[in-house]
Amino acid sequence: MRYVIILLCFVFVAACQRKQSAVIVQAIHQDTLVRDTVVAEVKKVEVPLLPEADRREAVEDLRFNYLKAKSRVVWKSGNNQDTYTVDIRMKRDSIIWVNIGQTGITGATGIFDQQHLRFYQKISGQYFDMSYDSLSVMMGFRIDFRMLQSLVVGNQPFKRNNSRVIRENENIIIKQDSGRIKIDNMVGPNRKLKKLLVNDEPTANKLTMDFEEFTTLNQVVFPFSSLITLDVKNKENKQVSTVISIKYSKVELLDTPLEFPFRVPVKLLNSKP
Repeated sequence: MRYVIILLCFVFVAACQRKQSAVIVQAIHQDTLVRDTVVAEVKKVEVPLLPEADRREAVEDLRFNYLKAKSRVVWKSGNNQDTYTVDIRMKRDSIIWVNIGQTGITGATGIFDQQHLRFYQKISGQYFDMSYDSLSVMMGFRIDFRMLQSLVVGNQPFKRNNSRVIRENENIIIKQDSGRIKIDNMVGPNRKLKKLLVNDEPTANKLTMDFEEFTTLNQVVFPFSSLITLDVKNKENKQVSTVISIKYSKVELLDTPLEFPFRVPVKLLNSKP
């Protein structure tokens, strides 16, 4: 489960058999995905609702075709703490692939598309294949592809409508209301998302993301460090806080298509999460 929590919060929040394996998502060429086959005091001033065009100008999303990155992730919950290496590959708005390891050993590999995720925990020998609705129920928080992509690249994850703006010194806070979900987006003077707070009011579950160490990459600005805090009630209705720190060591923005290899033992293909 820990790998799942790390995976999902990174792309992703987020945690393996000898015998013959089958490729269910083959190495992808030319963007072809093979599906399920055996192969100090702060002054705040609220301003009126801005026109849609002005709200779009308030924050600048990262534009890319393909992304390839390496990172170090520190996971902490209660008295437990672990460190992982995470490799990530993405095709914008289409595919997210991650490989999670410890001390040079692969622990889990996952791949997401717009509809659902597949996740293989090599260490425990578990295979997950689920929709985002099922995943959201398991995590106690609404998760979709757009949210996961935003976790990686620091983009604003929710549609920019029905929002109001508060100016806080040099920052702008875009407040959004999506039914039961309340969202605050803090945007810095560089027009990049600095902080995201998502609050599910009926459950009091909260997701907070802080983006730091903004670095110019291919003439765009990318956050090389982020801190993710997930506060969710467990089955005993107790609030559990999970903190995940992500530090990128290498990020590449590419136009050349990437491969997304994903292999699972044949006997796990029909297993349920």
